[in-house]
Order: sequence, then C-alpha cells, then structure tokens
Amino acid sequence: MIQNFDQYIQGIHPSFKLNKFQADEFSLVKIAHKYQQEGEVFEQEIGDFLQEWLNQKDYVIVKTSGSTGTPKEIKVLKKHMVNSALATGRFFKLPEETTALLCLPVSYIAGKMMLVRAMVLGWHIDCVQPKSNPLDLLYKRYDFCAMTPFQLDNSLGRLHLIKKLIVGGGAVSVYLKKLVQGINTKIYETYGMTETVTHIAARKVNGKKNKKKTFVPFKTLPDVQISVDDRNCLVINAPKVASNTITTNDVVELITYKKFILKGRFDNVINSGGIKIHPEQVERKLQTTILQRFFITALQDDSLGEKVVLFIERDFSEEALAEIKKQLKKLDSLDKYEIPKKIYFVEKFEETHTGKINRVNTLKARLA
Repeated sequence: MIQNFDQYIQGIHPSFKLNKFQADEFSLVKIAHKYQQEGEVFEQEIGDFLQEWLNQKDYVIVKTSGSTGTPKEIKVLKKHMVNSALATGRFFKLPEETTALLCLPVSYIAGKMMLVRAMVLGWHIDCVQPKSNPLDLLYKRYDFCAMTPFQLDNSLGRLHLIKKLIVGGGAVSVYLKKLVQGINTKIYETYGMTETVTHIAARKVNGKKNKKKTFVPFKTLPDVQISVDDRNCLVINAPKVASNTITTNDVVELITYKKFILKGRFDNVINSGGIKIHPEQVERKLQTTILQRFFITALQDDSLGEKVVLFIERDFSEEALAEIKKQLKKLDSLDKYEIPKKIYFVEKFEETHTGKINRVNTLKARLA
C-alpha cells in the first residue's frame, strides 16, 4: 500500500481498475476525454475530475454542499485527498484490489474521494449513475460503497451486495437505523465536511453492540486530534487533510481523546424561556413517532423569546394534526420544554443542491 503523497505522485496504483479496465495515468487521460465527449452527464463529471486530478496543479476545486450556509467553491490540496484516502483504507481495512462501487455524483467531494481512494489504494471501482436506488439493476457484490441516507433507505432490499457501506451527507435517522439492524452489511455513519476532505470520524450503526445504544459515539480516523472550544463545539486538528485547525459549530460531548457524541448545531440552538434546546436531539426523539420528513426549529415568541415548532412534509388534514398531537403527548422521552408549540404541514420541503432539507428557505416559504 502506498504510504505517502510523494510516493503516490509517481503514478496511479498499479492495481487500479476503472469499470473493469486496468488504468494507468496515460490511459486515464484517454478515458477522461472519452467520458467528456461521449458519456452521460455523470460520466462527463467523472471525465472532468480525472482531467483535473491528472493536471500539474497541486489542488482541485470542490463545491461545498450548502447545508450549513451558501454553497461555495474551495481549493482542496491533492496531497490532503491522498492522505484522506490512506486514512480511510486503514480505518476500514480496505486493501488493494478492494471492489468498490461509485454511486455518488463526482461534482461533490464525496464522489471525487471514491475515485481518489480507488486510484491511491489500487481498488477495482465501477461507476453507476447516481440515483435514489443505485443497486436496483446490479447483481455484482462489492467490498465497499458510499451512499447518502436517502440512497440507503431506497436500497435496503439489495444491501447484501455490499460488504461495507459508509453513509454521509446527512444524519442517519433512528427509523433508518432500526431498519438496518440484522443486515449483514457493515454500515457506518460518517462525520466530516468538504474542508476536511470528507469524513474524519465514523460510527457503526448496526450490529449487536449498537442495537440498543441510543447514542453511539463517533471515532476519529488516524492522525485526527479533537477538542472543544468554550461553546463545547468540536475543534478539529487534522494536518494531513486540512492546512488549518477547523472550529465547527457542532456541539459535542467528548468521551475520550478519539471519541465524541454529536449533540447538534450551535447556531440551531433554541433559547426558550432561558432553556437551551438542541433541535437535533428533539428530532432524534421524534423519529420513532413521525415517519415523514420533518424538522424542529424556532419562531419568535413574546413571552418565551423563542418557541419550539415542528415542520412536517405532508399534506395538511385535521385528522393528521390530531394524530400527531396525540402521539406527542404519549412520548415520555420529550421534556416539557421540547414539546412543539406549533405544528406546520408543508407539501414539499425546500432542499439544498445535495438534497438536504433547507430549513431556512422552508421556513421562509411557509411563513411568507
């Protein structure tokens, strides 16, 4: 296995295969050109990235998802991408000739990194069109794959084709975690961002050890140091994948120097009558009751300052509203301050470019 960027930069791993074809640097240039000229949209994106990866620049341009702010383009150093690939290989025990499936768009970092891992670690990777059910027409078995929670939810019946699966781009709901218990595929939820070249931590979401645990901590990948600031927000020091220390807005509880529990976003905290409420924690409690997409947020309130409100993606009816209120009253895990003071039904949530719920825009559209 390649150990560092200086060794890698001499060429593509000799075991690397793309769509069953042995590929070195010279042949990849041809493949990239062919994809750009003749391929479908997702193949054109692959061709564009391969050309960018093989040029003389030491960085690539990557779009952020826009889930916590306005989408933007940033420069990511190629050496950091290589180091991230090496760390993933070690953490998940994925040696050369690992068979991998790429089913994410290469326009974002998660898709790009699947290709980089394959080139760096010598995997045999197949590429399929990114869609909600990427395993639908496949029969081949793979050692490794990366998906979004939405793709996982739509692939449950064919997960036997994947040995190890990482899930990122959004939280894995309590409901979805229940559905994957008993499945032989080893499924990991990841934590990371574009600025850290995808994941810097992961946690297993299925298996006997995790079945009854409410909060399973994330464990950091190699060469990642974590701490918290005075807000109890996670601070990431990972010099092999990020040039600077990254201070996040994610409130965490440190368990050890390598493990942490994610509580929620600092900028999402609701101050209701002096009580601080993390929407994400309330959402985890509600996931056992509400099967549609939903989220918790706050509205201004004259007496409380802010009040907790619930948005549900479904058509409104008096019967549905009454049933939700009934279920909420039965939910013993909800603290009295966490009970939504208002419930809104929205036919379709606003979304980010990557399909995540855009809470701010949904709130504005509903209340306009």
